[in-house]
Amino acid sequence: MSIQGVLIDFSGTLFRLEINESWLADKHGAEQAQHLMRVLTAPVGPGTHLPPELAKHWDQRDLDPETHQLVYTESLRVAGLSEPGEAEDGYRRMLDPASWQIYPDVRAALERLRDKHIPVAVVSNIAWDVRTSFDRFGITNLVTEFVLSFQEGSVKPQEKIFRVACDRLGVPPEHTLMIGDSPEADGGAAALGCQVEIVEPLPTTERPDALLTALARHDL
Repeated sequence: MSIQGVLIDFSGTLFRLEINESWLADKHGAEQAQHLMRVLTAPVGPGTHLPPELAKHWDQRDLDPETHQLVYTESLRVAGLSEPGEAEDGYRRMLDPASWQIYPDVRAALERLRDKHIPVAVVSNIAWDVRTSFDRFGITNLVTEFVLSFQEGSVKPQEKIFRVACDRLGVPPEHTLMIGDSPEADGGAAALGCQVEIVEPLPTTERPDALLTALARHDL
């Protein structure tokens, strides 16, 4: 089946939130940074780390910016940013485009699709407008549509968000490829009939060409 449109995840696929020791207060080390990474970027899973009154909102975090800020600020506090203002500062850094590093082959992959006249939609479970990260690297114009959960009222792996993306690209699901890092979330596109490629959310320095490789497997 020929691919006529591509859906691509944001976090862990095109960009990666990379927390290092300088991102944190002096008392936090590399192990703490990795723990915070897991807290901030887990695509699915229960909010069992939160107090009961907030855990019930965890599944809704990517549908509403206020809920997102509430549960992630508390998640950071529980994860160790417990000094006054630390969790709030950590949340602001999470939304800062400078905290998100681009994978080395993103521009080449998007340019390849543009040159082949293949439209692209970024499909993300997210509660803020990620165009700021694309603007930072001058690649926003290489994306046809941004389909973001907080704007659409649907999160991956729900069928609705994938269908919206396909409809906006004007491409039937069976002619669409979804590339993401989560078999649980991004793999949901398969239920709609999309083909799916999963890449590993490795540090950007350790994953030079996974996107290009995924496209090549589909003759793109």
